[in-house]
Order: sequence, then C-alpha cells, then structure tokens
Amino acid sequence: MAAPTLTPSATTSAITLTSGSTPAIAEVASFPFDVYTSDRYFLSGASDQVAYTYKKLGGDVLDIELSSSQVFAAYQESVLEYSYLLNIHQAKNSIGDLLGAKTGSFNEDGQLQSGDDLSGSNVALKFPKFKFEYARRVAHGYATEAGFGGVTPIYSASFTTSVDKQDYDLQSIISSSANTDSGKLYYNKVGSSRVNITKVFYKTPQAMWRFYGYYGGLNTVGNMSSYGQYADDSQFQLVPTWQNKAQAMAFEDAIYTRNSHYSYEIKNDRLRIFPENVFTGPTTMWVEFFIDDNTPWKEDGETDYGVGGINNMNALPFENTPYQKINSIGKQWIRRFALAVCKEMLGNIRSKFATIPIPGDSVTLDGPALVSQGQTEQEKLREELKTIFDELTYVKVAQGGAELSDAINSVESKIPMLIFTG
Repeated sequence: MAAPTLTPSATTSAITLTSGSTPAIAEVASFPFDVYTSDRYFLSGASDQVAYTYKKLGGDVLDIELSSSQVFAAYQESVLEYSYLLNIHQAKNSIGDLLGAKTGSFNEDGQLQSGDDLSGSNVALKFPKFKFEYARRVAHGYATEAGFGGVTPIYSASFTTSVDKQDYDLQSIISSSANTDSGKLYYNKVGSSRVNITKVFYKTPQAMWRFYGYYGGLNTVGNMSSYGQYADDSQFQLVPTWQNKAQAMAFEDAIYTRNSHYSYEIKNDRLRIFPENVFTGPTTMWVEFFIDDNTPWKEDGETDYGVGGINNMNALPFENTPYQKINSIGKQWIRRFALAVCKEMLGNIRSKFATIPIPGDSVTLDGPALVSQGQTEQEKLREELKTIFDELTYVKVAQGGAELSDAINSVESKIPMLIFTG
C-alpha cells in the first residue's frame, strides 16, 4: 500500500459539514443501523456533531482522516449507548413490578415489531404502578400450602371408611375418582400428578351438634341485634372487628380438637386414622387437596397468571429511547461520548502507519495515543452515567426523601413554640 501524502499546509478540512445542516439522503444511508434515521432532530444533531468533532480535533487547522459518515456512525453509537444504559437503569427500577406482564417481539434494531400490542407505547418512559408483584407470586405458593388462598385451585373429595381399617391410599382413591366421575371438579385433572392433602375432616349428624356446633350457638354467640339468651342487665364490651375474627379462628381450632376423638397422619399421601375405626365411628371422611402441576411453564387453563410474560430484563419491552425524549443532560453526554468514539476511530486509522515519510524526514503519527485516550474517555463517561443512575433509583430517591424529612423534623424541633394566652 502506498503511503498517504500529508498536506500540513491545509488550513480547513475539505469534508467539514456545516453546523445544523441536514445530511443528504445518500449520507443518511451511511448510518450503520436503521434507528433514529427518520428523526430530523437526530439528523440535525448528527450534523452538528460533525462540525463539533472537526473543531475539537483540529480539523479547521489540519486535515483529519475522518469522513462525515464515520462521525454519523459515532453519534448513532453514542445515542444507542445512552439508551442502553438508561434502559438498564429503568430495568433495575421496575423489574419487580413488571414480572409476568406482557412482553413483545423485537426486530434487529431492538425496536418492537410493527403490529405488536406494545409497539409505539414507549414503556421505558412510563412510571410503572408500584406493586409487590414478585413478593405476591412467592406468597401465592405459601398461601396454597397454608390453606389461605393462593392461585392454586383447592378441591374436595370423600371416601368411605371401613371397620378395623386404619390406612387409606388417598392418591389412588382420588385418581380413580378423577378418571371416572365427570361430575367432579377435578375430573381428568389428576392423571400422574401428585395430590397434596391440606385438610382431613368428617361431618357429624345435626342431632349431635351442641353449643360448639352451628345450631346450638345460634342467638347466643355473635348476636348483633338483641340480647338473645342474655339477661336484660348484661353488659357488652365493643371490640374491633379483627379481634372478633381472631376469636372466631381460635374457636374454630377448638372445634377440631374438642369435638373429635380421632386424629391422623399422612405419609406419601397414605392416610392413617387413629384409633382404628369401629362401628360407631364416622362412615365418611372428607379431604381437601390441591394437585401438583409438574409443568410450571404453562399457563393455567382458566386464568392467565402471566407465565408467558416478563421473567427477566431481556423480556422487558424497552425500545431504544426516542431521541426527542432525551433532554439537554443526556444530549451533552452523547456529544462527549461521540467525540471519544471519533478519537478511537481516528487513532485506529492512524495506527495503520506508524510513521509517514516526508522529504528529508518522517512524521510519527499519534494513532495509539488517540486509541487509548478515546477508550479511556468512553469508559469514564460510562461510569459517570452509571453512578448518576445508581443514585437515582427509586429506592435511593425514597431514602433521600426519608433523610430530608428527618432533617426537616430535626430543624423544626429546635424552633421555640409560640405561647398563647387567653
């Protein structure tokens, strides 16, 4: 390859673009990615960057080995880098509230594909509703096991006891019923799945229900309208609703232990009743249970719990940040980063030749130094932006608000209070 000829006598770069001008159609096609190229503000910003870059690198004094298309590429890379760091910041802020939400499909430029439900919505620019989504999903599993709800259906089944028989295979009993009885809610839902028993109970005849049953306590416990069976001189204390509920729960637990002479244990879905059933014992036992779903990746057949939605940062419907939504703070960072990228480009170009011969001497080029300088500045700018973003997470903002509130309270506590008379 022939050595290039330097022209240090040149006073102005021949490829300098006028500041503020719009690139021609042919120049627009030189952008590496088809992102922002239809935004006239982005194109004007890229044109400004050419003039800015050539002045910063001395292009108005000596020629520099950069074309306008290379500066365009550097500017586009800078906007995309800013969008990348901003989206990561927002992902940290909102991933917990967006788990299970709808996601989208992206093209090669990271934009939501046309026709997608979320296309054009700019989700990354919206403040998500605060929800305990992750905690709620974890709690659903505990709630199911504890019998306090959750999102897992709870079913009820019964079986007939036999005299002098203690052990009953509930898995077999329920599976058989699920395969044959179409009237059951769990019909065809067990298969090879495991059933998990949450409660075992039996029902006594109404004639046996006394005070601790339903009918015996009617008009006595929880009577809100009249004294009922109390005397006219009875005294009543008002208690909060939560206390009534706590008392009811304790009362319910007492029923289970006081009214039954039987107990049980379950091992591997095999129920053992203590003591052995006799002729006078309950003839029918009831169980409540839920069915293990060994395929947690599929949606529930009746309710969409968002299994196919957002599960990590990669599935967040975040497009490249719209150029017009980047304020002056962001645009100044973009200019500085684009300049650093141009330094690296220019350094790589000049590094192809360590020295250039001139009449009677040679000129040493500063390629490696420019590469190192450009890369260092880029890394410094990335860390600067990351540090700012880390200080502006929703958690840090909330902590700052709490500290400000404490400081205000501390100051106000030292202000003497006015004394009023009269």
